[in-house]
Amino acid sequence: MQRADGGTDPRPGERVVIGAFAGVCLLAGGNAVGIRFSNRELDPLWGAALRFGAAAVVLLVIMAVMRLEWPRGRALAGALLFGALNFGVTFALAYYALVRIHAGLGQTVLALVPLVALLLSVAQRQEKFRALAAVGTVCALAGVAVVTRGPLQGSVPLLSFLAVLGAVFSFAEAAVLVHRLPAVHPVTMNAVGMTGAAVLLFTGSLVAGDDWVFPERAVTWWALGYLALGGSVATFVLYLFVIRNWGPSRAAYIFVVIPVVTIVLSSWLDDEPLTAGLLFGAPLILLGVYLGALRKPPSSAGDRPLGPVE
Repeated sequence: MQRADGGTDPRPGERVVIGAFAGVCLLAGGNAVGIRFSNRELDPLWGAALRFGAAAVVLLVIMAVMRLEWPRGRALAGALLFGALNFGVTFALAYYALVRIHAGLGQTVLALVPLVALLLSVAQRQEKFRALAAVGTVCALAGVAVVTRGPLQGSVPLLSFLAVLGAVFSFAEAAVLVHRLPAVHPVTMNAVGMTGAAVLLFTGSLVAGDDWVFPERAVTWWALGYLALGGSVATFVLYLFVIRNWGPSRAAYIFVVIPVVTIVLSSWLDDEPLTAGLLFGAPLILLGVYLGALRKPPSSAGDRPLGPVE
């Protein structure tokens, strides 16, 4: 880009950043759909372990290429704890839930993560309470009630829905926790976190008695490859690029776009029914997240990231 003084601006153009933003939304929007396809042949914890095991290997290679140092002491413990929550607990619950819950419904509820992260941050005295957060919470809860009323009265088990809510809280708490941890390079944080999470998921899969078999169907291999490379590594790299150029608060709008992408993909690829509850409740949830977590007051000074998206 050409600056006004005739020099060259090293930052990419706005169109490039918008393209990266769209890429994150599309790739992350397909994650829940990919999990649904993985769950059809692989036991949930085993499928999650394969995904994050593969993604961890890729990120460890990137660490080696970038010559990043392995964290030690409190930094290492923090990265492992972050990974246990952000990838281990969150996706163990999400994979379990998405056996019975359609991707669009699950991803719509997961859109609550920025709002829940804000509320947890207030509860842990990292941020001050804002009246608009209360309004957003009420709006989002109303949306959840509308979205889930039909499915919970039908074939969706209550435990599956509670697992989605558990994934929301685990993901949100990881985002709050990361601000208390020692500073670690984002690639290192995710490489270490995913490695630790993969160990936990493999252990959980073994204890649960999962069948440790590799896929026989091509569609399952495609789903695993997509989840590990596109849905984890590529999404993370693009998200970092967007954050560096737009800032974390503007980049957080990814959370309210992803469910829209997921609903469309799930309806197309997985025959998810577009029920009235989903069509009317999803906008309420997204509006609540916007009002409660994303909309900043005019006097807001600075942006705080909500943590990496995976």
